[in-house]
Amino acid sequence: MSDGFQNGSSVTDDFVPRHLGHTQSDIDSMLATVGVETLDALVDQAVPEQIRLKRALSFTGLDGRLGERALIDRLRRFADQNQVYTSLIGMGYSDTVTPPVIQRNILENPGWYTQYTPYQAEIAQGRLEALVNFQTMVSDLTGLPLANSSLLDEGTAAAEAMTLCRRATRGKKPAFYVADTCHPQTIAVLETRAEPLGIDLRIGPADAVDLSAGDVCGVLVQYPDTHGEVHDWSALADAVHGAGGLLVVATDLLACTLLRAPGEFGADVAIGNSQRFGVPLGNGGPHAAFMATHQKYKRQLPGRLVGVSKDVHGKTAYRLALATREQHIRRDQATSNICTAQVLLAIMAGMYATYHGPDGLRRIARRVHSLTVSLAEGLRAMGYAVGKTPFFDTLRIPVSDPQNVHTAAAAARINLRRYDDDSVGVSLDEASDEVVVARLLMVFAQGADPSKKPAGNMEPIPEVHGRTSDFLQHPTFNRYHSEHEILRYLHRLQSRDLSLTTSMIPLGSCTMKLNATTEMLAVTWPEFGRIHPFAPAEQRAGYARLFDDLEAWLAEITGFAAVSLQPNAGSQGEYAGLLVIRAHHLARGEGHRNVCLIPTSAHGTNPASAVMAGMKVVGIACNERGDIDMDDLEAKAKAHADNLSALMITYPSTHGVFEETIKRVCSIIHENGGQVYLDGANMNAMVGLCRPGDFGADVCHLNLHKTFCIPHGGGGPGMGPIGVVAHLAPYLPGHSVVELPGNQRSGAVSAAPHGSPSILPISYAYIAMMGAEGLLSATKHAILNANYMASRLQGHYDILYTGNHGRVAHEFILDCRHFKAEAGVSVDDIAKRLMDFGFHAPTMSWPVAGTLMVEPTESESKGELDRFCEAMIIIRKEIAAIAAGEMDREDNPLHHAPHTALVVGANEWPHAYPRELAAWPASYLRDYKYWPPVGRVDNAFGDRNLMCMCPPVEAFEDAEG
Repeated sequence: MSDGFQNGSSVTDDFVPRHLGHTQSDIDSMLATVGVETLDALVDQAVPEQIRLKRALSFTGLDGRLGERALIDRLRRFADQNQVYTSLIGMGYSDTVTPPVIQRNILENPGWYTQYTPYQAEIAQGRLEALVNFQTMVSDLTGLPLANSSLLDEGTAAAEAMTLCRRATRGKKPAFYVADTCHPQTIAVLETRAEPLGIDLRIGPADAVDLSAGDVCGVLVQYPDTHGEVHDWSALADAVHGAGGLLVVATDLLACTLLRAPGEFGADVAIGNSQRFGVPLGNGGPHAAFMATHQKYKRQLPGRLVGVSKDVHGKTAYRLALATREQHIRRDQATSNICTAQVLLAIMAGMYATYHGPDGLRRIARRVHSLTVSLAEGLRAMGYAVGKTPFFDTLRIPVSDPQNVHTAAAAARINLRRYDDDSVGVSLDEASDEVVVARLLMVFAQGADPSKKPAGNMEPIPEVHGRTSDFLQHPTFNRYHSEHEILRYLHRLQSRDLSLTTSMIPLGSCTMKLNATTEMLAVTWPEFGRIHPFAPAEQRAGYARLFDDLEAWLAEITGFAAVSLQPNAGSQGEYAGLLVIRAHHLARGEGHRNVCLIPTSAHGTNPASAVMAGMKVVGIACNERGDIDMDDLEAKAKAHADNLSALMITYPSTHGVFEETIKRVCSIIHENGGQVYLDGANMNAMVGLCRPGDFGADVCHLNLHKTFCIPHGGGGPGMGPIGVVAHLAPYLPGHSVVELPGNQRSGAVSAAPHGSPSILPISYAYIAMMGAEGLLSATKHAILNANYMASRLQGHYDILYTGNHGRVAHEFILDCRHFKAEAGVSVDDIAKRLMDFGFHAPTMSWPVAGTLMVEPTESESKGELDRFCEAMIIIRKEIAAIAAGEMDREDNPLHHAPHTALVVGANEWPHAYPRELAAWPASYLRDYKYWPPVGRVDNAFGDRNLMCMCPPVEAFEDAEG
């Protein structure tokens, strides 16, 4: 019998063989290289028998698997069940017009959405420049000099601002005050975040904050507030500063084109959501939130920060700055657990501002405000008490019979904001026009009282609130306003990046697999994209069907009783899972359980998440094989038995091995009163073979942007849903605005009820088109690919860790540590040299310093695996040549990599090795050559000379002159 996937489907568009990279002859050849006769025999050697699933997966509502056309038809039926009304609910979510040139060439373009996080700066210059544009846009509009390159959503951005305030005041001020006129979903996320951290969250009127005790680290206000009112917060800023605290302002970037910038009236931190800059509503996400602050808080700023530096040739180059703040460096001392940002959406928002320019943004804002004024005047003429308080785009209107108004609005296919009292909210947006205003006036006419006369005319935005400062003056925002120019700019940037359209990205623990076109199609359908997250449930019926199926399917895959789709990143999934465990202990009267055991090999987000969940981290040693030291685990579990909350473990292990002791590990924790949290980053090695819920885990998060095919997007979006056992199901995240099914007793971890819903059709499509048999085959192919590459590279490199049978799981670690002493070659040199071969480096120096962790995924062909192995073997020979003295220890292609076209094509060639070896070290490069746009970037220079906004034109002229 063949070991490959048997295509038993009668359809002609069967997806499985299109997702998997091999023919049967490829499989036979690879098995021979590995040294086993069958694929099942290899899996038997790699995966412990005692944890193997004894049956096939079974998916509700899915008989076998769907072909690509059938999948599209099913998603179309779901889409048809969603109803696209004109949603004027507001609350931080606005309809917008995505410029088609941006939709087609960024959102729908695999050259942009399949990139990895830009840790290898030399081959990520395009998206790094786009992120600098985003940072500059945010900084200019908020009036604050330093902005990060995006956060997950506005609610979590507010929570990050709260912890920044606490860090900035050195933890000496335990209270954080939140104005009750902030968006309710933001307040809910703050409540969730504050409690385990011991932050005294105080909520009340902005004009009633008590600063007399000197214990308030920060104050958060909304500008304009959730009801639409615009206030002058200057006096509050002075009072907060006088009390030693910081003022945080949640703001609207479009409003900031007309309103005084937060930084100009004393804000220390500005946060918000850039969604209305061309990013679809998407039922709540994904959207790029932002945070801006002063330079003095650069070490406290969470998330990623793109800086401007230079390469070895003096050319301007971008790179991620101040990495010492991040979790993989500082672990439980990190500023945040954020790992996934929202890069793709930040790039869209930045390009929206680039395309429209400052004048275009002002025109859009003035039009929105003018329509709102027209609506307000019409309502006042009808006798409605629309006050004269300044507003931008939102009105809160007292009515005598709100239900009657909502009924009339629904008949006109309009959604308005519902309040608990006798008032209705209306928020206009870029998609609004005079017809919408007329429809609204007809809706409100039924409850009008013409006997009430309006007092005076509506006033424009008063001078005290009006913006007088310029913004977006850099040439980038004033150059690309025609479609031809923006199109060329986008493609120029795209060409400077390496994505999955270029070559495989073999990153261990990151699972850079095929993001199939069919999986992506529904993301930009308006029936998914134009839904407001707080629209009535009946308008989101298609989404509900998709959620129900996906939750059930993920529960079946993991072996858990219930799933929450709310966490909108893997890091958020970790955090949410630990909060569930915390809530469980609290409910049992064991709130003192706060010790979290974490192996020393764990990803840095694990300890950072544990701290955010109010836990104390205790490290567990690993043995010489990279496995958990069972003696150390048992000793520490017993020592902390009275206070043990959880163990965080990655399985297969961080070292790419299925540890045989996993059941015993879980038993030890349970015997000592704790719960087991399993990091699902390596789920791609388990789907269909084994299930965390079966071998003892209590909670597991899944990276949908890894195992389940949501693209990485250059560093986001991601999704990190969690599965839990039955006794933890009541503690899954809830939501303050939208009622979720089940008995949620935990707070919200994301602003939207289902995190980033508009990308969930991707994972739905993947599971539906693969089916149970296809998913199992994908897992087996992932294990085959990793073991094949390990076998090919064995003898050239040492494979650092293997299981009892000498096999790895879906990834493996190459030991490069001895090259430094032998040839002066570091793992960084190897990474840069791989760029000359057209490859992104594997994961560097994690979990072991000086190593490379390789993960090929199941969707790469044998030819691509061989091409990467050839590159690694050639590099190994170059290292050997240096060690033997055949190449100079300093002047060699590894030390000077990557080699740019400008350097290779220059008149002078200063190196002892030939140009051909520098640029075309492998024969396949003569057919296609990706050229790194810059040489090796000077990271130290960039951190010493931190610049995180668009550099002046002179910087480019000097570098290129």
